[in-house]
Amino acid sequence: MADKKLRTFEDLERVVRALAREFQADEVFIIGSQAILASMPDAPDLARESPEIDAFPGNAKIWEIAQEEIEPGVRHIASEHIFKNFGFGSQFHETHGFFIDGVDETTATFPRGWKSRALRAEIEVDGRVVEGIAPSAVDLIVSKLARLDPKDRKFVEAIHNAKPLDLKLVEERIRETDMDLAVAQQAIYYVRSLDEKPQDKSSAPKPPWSSSEEDDL
Repeated sequence: MADKKLRTFEDLERVVRALAREFQADEVFIIGSQAILASMPDAPDLARESPEIDAFPGNAKIWEIAQEEIEPGVRHIASEHIFKNFGFGSQFHETHGFFIDGVDETTATFPRGWKSRALRAEIEVDGRVVEGIAPSAVDLIVSKLARLDPKDRKFVEAIHNAKPLDLKLVEERIRETDMDLAVAQQAIYYVRSLDEKPQDKSSAPKPPWSSSEEDDL
């Protein structure tokens, strides 16, 4: 099956179910560009073209320890297990038209306290409730600004053009990361170069996932 062109928030839920089953996890974290769909289901096409969704189970470390107890001397890494079973060229990829990139908590640079602002959804998986967790839109944008390569710039600008970001809040969150000072300054300079546009949330569809704090997009 060829890769489907665009990701949808239903794809996020497929990822949550797949990893929840494989790792018997109660929480599954979605990070990377496609996490934007948790807060912005109508994200522009350019922001939804990735053939992969970055994710990890909340119990990754516990799973790794348990596997080593089963097979002493054999090191098991959750991200590698994800790649083997759900990554590029896997049966999951062939079936759903996208693949899962196994990552961990250190993969992306988020502002401190991002989990308290994260978007969450309760998803039924085989008779139990699993929580899908994704960073808020602004925290996700900040993680993109930590790299700021051409692909990340295009992503940020596509989101900003579709639904203007609160640039002052983005800058504030940049200062709440552990970015290298030079990288943070570059990110702030870039944010200030974006045109400030009036924010209009009146016609925005309700995010499919929710947060305990006010949406920041």
